[in-house]
Amino acid sequence: MTQNKKSYALPVARTVTDLREIVSGWRKAGLRVGLVPTMGALHAGHISLVDLARQQADRVVVSIFVNPTQFAPNEDFSAYPRIESADAEKLAGHADLIFAPSADEMYPQGFSTTVTVAGVSAPLEGSFRPTHFAGVATVVSKLLLQTLPDVAVFGEKDYQQLMVIRRMVADLNIPVAIVPGPTLRESDGLALSSRNAYLSPEQRAVAAKLNVILRESASSVAQGEDVATVTAEGERRIIEAGFDSVDYLAICDASSLTPFTSGKAGAPARILVAARIGRTRLIDNMPV
Repeated sequence: MTQNKKSYALPVARTVTDLREIVSGWRKAGLRVGLVPTMGALHAGHISLVDLARQQADRVVVSIFVNPTQFAPNEDFSAYPRIESADAEKLAGHADLIFAPSADEMYPQGFSTTVTVAGVSAPLEGSFRPTHFAGVATVVSKLLLQTLPDVAVFGEKDYQQLMVIRRMVADLNIPVAIVPGPTLRESDGLALSSRNAYLSPEQRAVAAKLNVILRESASSVAQGEDVATVTAEGERRIIEAGFDSVDYLAICDASSLTPFTSGKAGAPARILVAARIGRTRLIDNMPV
């Protein structure tokens, strides 16, 4: 099996062939396999997903791959943190295998297939990052087919991504159970994210207010207040708190992510937000 030059506590597969050889051995032993796809720069939120996968499976694979196809030309692909050795240390005692392929391994010369998921991918992130979910769906479909896990765990922090993947797996009859992992938060409620590292101390203080506004807006909607009024007030409060702009603040159907635009929200519903401060774009969501 291909190994990194550095010695890690966990084995590292660099090729699909190596990955499949190891997973095949587990399956022959009658073991259930879990997969947690990541782009690295791991934090406690990621580890909570790995631990959740451990509850569902006997062996857990964590993929670490900064996927170029889900970044637009003006986004932070080149700046995205790549700290594999630190990630491997964090995974020791939690996972059984790291799958860390190169871009050429995932997208070899001549690669020409893109997976798109209509409907649920269109609003919210789809409006602001129109190529994003095609990149996500393509790489996740590859990871699922490469690993063939019994279960795969995705965090609810990226709620729209979770819904896109669920739709894709159902539509393509991919035999895997998609397990949602609860959002892990700092003591002040800020959702854990690799991009939080970009925040200055002053920006970090502002960022902590986002979840408060989101929670209070969700409560207002749950009490029957008009959706349009609540979202307009929420956007105003986010800017007033110190954010530079709001890409969206929306109350949506929890499954289809169709936005409610006025009146009372149907149930079950979800409130989702994307807001910018400095060079950092933060997303969050909560049930209503």
